[in-house]
Amino acid sequence: MGIFDGATDGIYRDKDVLDEDYQPDQVLEREDEIADYRDALLDVLFGRTPDNIFLYGKAGVGKTAVTNFVLGELQAEVETRDTADPIHISRVNCDSETTYSVIRELANGLLPATHSPYAAKGYSTSDLFDELYTQMERVGGTHLIVLDEVDHLTDPDALLYQLPRARANGYLNDARVGIIGISNNYTFRNTLSSKVKSTLMETEISFSTYDADELVSILEHRADLAFQPGVCEDSAITLCAAYAAKDDASARQAIDLLRAAADAAWKADDPTITDAHVKDVRDDVDRGQLHDKISDQTTNAQRVLEAAARLQNKHGEPARTREIQESYQQLARSYGDPDPSTSLKFAQRHLDDLEMLGFVIKSEENRGKGGGRSYIWEVDMDLETVIDVREDIEQTNAA
Repeated sequence: MGIFDGATDGIYRDKDVLDEDYQPDQVLEREDEIADYRDALLDVLFGRTPDNIFLYGKAGVGKTAVTNFVLGELQAEVETRDTADPIHISRVNCDSETTYSVIRELANGLLPATHSPYAAKGYSTSDLFDELYTQMERVGGTHLIVLDEVDHLTDPDALLYQLPRARANGYLNDARVGIIGISNNYTFRNTLSSKVKSTLMETEISFSTYDADELVSILEHRADLAFQPGVCEDSAITLCAAYAAKDDASARQAIDLLRAAADAAWKADDPTITDAHVKDVRDDVDRGQLHDKISDQTTNAQRVLEAAARLQNKHGEPARTREIQESYQQLARSYGDPDPSTSLKFAQRHLDDLEMLGFVIKSEENRGKGGGRSYIWEVDMDLETVIDVREDIEQTNAA
């Protein structure tokens, strides 16, 4: 008898609906955001240039799912209307990318099959912009460019200034372009130059975190699709939602917890998913979620976080900005960076971003008359886990 003989799906009906890349036919608990998205894209149906759109919110709150859903609906509607030009949707993940690399990727994505891709080197940025405009005009229609993690773009001003002005500057005549930026960083817009802000004139859509009741609704829908009838106890769904709501209130965390609990029940050949399964897997899921959240940040932001965690773990209290900056420099050098930033503003900027994402808590220290302002940063996560996860990431990157 083979080792896989007799294996069955057991409690599962369609396990794929619990995967991170699953796109639901309907997106629950995001009706207002979908309505705002729809309104910003209505002009596409009448052959006009759409609004630029920026989506803000923590990871796991539905930004990508809503984007995929709305753009899918738009594509279907465009195909039924004579007044609408064809739409072409391009998606780029901007993590650690430059304007040059993004423009190159966009241009290559529009090339005919007979054309060789543009190489990574050998062109100026302006050359690649010209090539991109040439391909947009050749293809025609409306180009919707989705820039995921746009806040991680190393030089966003050039990209976000040039593309929205392409028609006004005469680079495009027939084709139209709209930008859709997706960011976890609510303060990203503040980092842009004033001329970029005035050029974008974007519609901003903010995605709040889910509450426990909303997470229950989402999990119930996924459970109905994923499991055989009667397999998942209602209390297990409620517990998954409650744990996630207490942490980062993301649907992704709640779904991951439900999937892990289901796997535990399946492997044990238990007929139902219970609270006990959820409790058994919670620690492992939390660690995996923390790993993903930290990995989503830039390398420098990760190292600043690790520096703060190590100081707090060593001294038993939160650290000041300058202490974190000095610790960051030592860490960066130990990881092979020969020239880490020495600027206090560098650490301050990354710590502000980490505070916005809920990684750290900032408090102001009163240094007395004439002492100026000083900030203290408390890492709001399990310190040992942060340090272990960071070491794992660096080892993986070095391999």
